[in-house]
This record gives sequence, structure tokens and C-alpha cells, in this order.
Amino acid sequence: MLASIDLNMLSALEALLEHRNVTHAARHLGLSQPSISRALTRLRGIFNDDLLVRGSRGMIPTPHAERLAQLLPAVLDSIRGMVNRRFAQGEWRSTVRMAMPDHQALVLLPPLLPLLRERPPNLGIVTNSILAGALRRLEQGEIDLAVGQIGTAPQGYFRRRLYIDRFACLLRNDHPALSQEWTIDTFAALRHATIASDTKDGFRRVNDELAKLGLQDRDPVLVSNVLTAALAIMVTDLVLVVPRRVATKIAALLPLAIVDPPMDLTPYEVALIWHERCHRDPDHRWLRHEIAAAATGRSRQQARGQSNDASPRQ
Repeated sequence: MLASIDLNMLSALEALLEHRNVTHAARHLGLSQPSISRALTRLRGIFNDDLLVRGSRGMIPTPHAERLAQLLPAVLDSIRGMVNRRFAQGEWRSTVRMAMPDHQALVLLPPLLPLLRERPPNLGIVTNSILAGALRRLEQGEIDLAVGQIGTAPQGYFRRRLYIDRFACLLRNDHPALSQEWTIDTFAALRHATIASDTKDGFRRVNDELAKLGLQDRDPVLVSNVLTAALAIMVTDLVLVVPRRVATKIAALLPLAIVDPPMDLTPYEVALIWHERCHRDPDHRWLRHEIAAAATGRSRQQARGQSNDASPRQ
């Protein structure tokens, strides 16, 4: 039955029920009077009802037509919304799942959540600290976005740089090393707290760089996340190397000192990754702009004003 219905017939029915006059309905739709007369004939056949009959003051809807008149606006509005993609942006009633390491959540969520609360109060945010397999999970719809140190976007994916950071060392405020000259030798003599990672994120890469320089602690204290490591160094002589944004957040909460590493380390770039299946979705695009605004500390207008949302490869 549905396969035999031309959606244009529904528009004609809407105009006929509104104007109750073939000529006026034709004028409203920009069509000829004979074409609307033919449409009315077809509609009577589709619904097996006269729909509109002649009365002393024009055409009168049948009871079935009156019921259709109540249903039709919502149906057509839904169809127009589907075709025109006019969804209410930022008004999701669903859950967004993002893969991001715990230390990135520490940096990103505090500025992001207030932005999201202003427009979509029913939007749920679920974060997963595991970046391993993020590309496959994005493709299969298990997650919507991935945030972290992800170098490239393969074919079918998009990447947007959020910010570039440098590394810093965290020590307790009264650490003995702070009273000495801060040199490579001082740094090398310290025992490290290290974040366990099964992916090549910032912590894994900085450990590799320290190893190349002969500065990696051969017996580090291995912990699962950055907050656990911070609590450990607060009461020990351990040192923790983290991105500076992370260090700043933690030092604002705990009695820890921030010191630049006594050697050059490759800057830490954080990116946003998503699959092309979501690239043109208006709500998804809206959320990506909010994340960019939160990550850079700029206004939404500045974030949205970028000419390119992302490129497939960077």
C-alpha cells in the first residue's frame, strides 16, 4: 500500500483539507486546477473515501478526512524534517560515547560539560579511557568520538587538532630536588611514576623518548591513571612527567610543583577523531564545535568560524 503512495499526494491532500477548494489548493501549491482535481480523484481511491464532498458553501470534509487533517501536519513535518535535515541541533535525547584517556577527560570535561548543559539537558556523556581499537569502534558505532594523541586519520575518518601541549614534571612541593640545580643528572637520579598504557599515547611516547636519552627509570612505579600517580608523588620522592595542561589541573588540587623537563621532549598534540558516517550529521557537527571550544578556551563563535571542521588526513 505505501509503495503506491506518492508523497506529493499528501501535500495535495494537506492543501485541499486546508482550503477546501480545488482552485485555491492549486494556487497554494503552484499547480494547475486540473492536476489537483486528478490528485483528489487518486486520493479518494487511496483512502477509499470521498474525503471532500460538495456543500452549499463549498467542499465539506468527510469524518475520515477530518481525522486525516489531525494526523497529516505531524506526518508531513516529520517527512520534511527528514528530507531537509532540519533537526534541532544540540537537543539530543540520547547518549554520546567518547573514548578518551583519563588525563584528557580531566582537561576536557570541566570546560565542556557547562557548555553542553546550556542547550541539551537530556544529553548523556559516557567516556571510556581505552583508546585501543578506537577506529574500529568508531566505524561500528560503539563510540561516537575519540580524543587523544591520534596521529593520522585513515581513509573514511576525519581528524581535528584540538591543541598542542608540552610536557612538564610534577613533584611534591617540598621535594629535595627542588632545592638543587634542576639538571638532567638531577632528573635522571629520580624514580618515576609511570602511567600504564597499551597504546602509543603521550605517556608511552615520552617514556620511549626518555629511554632513547638514557633517562628512563628502569624500575618505575607503574599506576593505572594520572590521579593515582599524583597522589603517590604527593607523599613520595617520585616524579611524574605529564602534559602541562594536566599538570596545571592537578597542581591546582594538590600540593605539587610544576617544573619543566631539563631536556627537549616532542610536543604533545591532542586530536579529535570521528568516522565519516557521522561527518555531516548536524548534531554531531554541533558537538564537535563545542568540544573544540572547550579545548581551546575560545568562544563558540570563534570555534564555529573555522573554515574547515576537519580534514581526512593531517
